[in-house]
Amino acid sequence: MRAIMLALSERGHFVARGNVGLFFTKTGEPVRTGLPVGFSDLFGHRGGDAVAWYIEVKKPGGRIRKEQQQFIDAMLSRGAIAGIARSVDEAIAIVEHGFSAAQTPR
Repeated sequence: MRAIMLALSERGHFVARGNVGLFFTKTGEPVRTGLPVGFSDLFGHRGGDAVAWYIEVKKPGGRIRKEQQQFIDAMLSRGAIAGIARSVDEAIAIVEHGFSAAQTPR
């Protein structure tokens, strides 16, 4: 994830990491902090045209959860760029060209 963040930043794109957390109160009740469930790992906007983008970062062979795919689909339907990246090159393709290997070009 750090390599992707660095590469995108070096190419002039704004990059932020979405952190979501879970902790339990003294009584054992779960409390979620941060962003909504399914929110992508990385987000930002492209340098130049400021189009919003969202990337779910996965290790090779890693599976996307239903909530993560739903979030990506919601962002795509609203005109943002979104996708799943398993490498720096895939992340650059998503941000700069609007698609990933798992998607058709937009």
